[in-house]
Amino acid sequence: MRIGIDVSQLAFEDTGVANYLENLLSELFRLNKEIEYVLFYSSLRKELRFKTQDLKNVQLRKFRIPPSILDILWNRLHIFPIENFIGDIDVFMTSDWIEPPTRKAKKATILYDLIVYKYPEETHSKTEFNPLRFIISPNIVASQKRKLKWVKKESDKILCISEATKKDAEEILGIESSRLEVIGAGI
Repeated sequence: MRIGIDVSQLAFEDTGVANYLENLLSELFRLNKEIEYVLFYSSLRKELRFKTQDLKNVQLRKFRIPPSILDILWNRLHIFPIENFIGDIDVFMTSDWIEPPTRKAKKATILYDLIVYKYPEETHSKTEFNPLRFIISPNIVASQKRKLKWVKKESDKILCISEATKKDAEEILGIESSRLEVIGAGI
């Protein structure tokens, strides 16, 4: 079995999302050495510090595509399946920012919270461009809502980090309970 996982969030070290994902990956790699993992990482400026070179069953595919471009390709247009980047896989797991289409792979996603629906005023809600540093700061609320639209439509399994997140997914997004699974941070 080949499992693809988007690990781009690991660029933002020492955040809750990065810590959760790093711990989940470490545990997955430890539990089953027969599964082949293909990790997708994309960041224009940040290097990945997560170590994979000692793991024989883990391949890392790195790209220098900014999240704002991936948001357009995958969350808005929903084109270019992830297999175009990492090869054929059986399952693809997404996490925080983007939701690429797949050709044949089943999909799973990690759902951390629904802050963009519950407290949008607490989240970056406008697109900004800094021409001096050539940085586009995306509208996180809109980007997350686009991603969640595809999660609701396509994800076979949604891994919630808490019972509260699961409840929000049912009530706010209308996702049926059978597709939701709680996997807390203390795995």
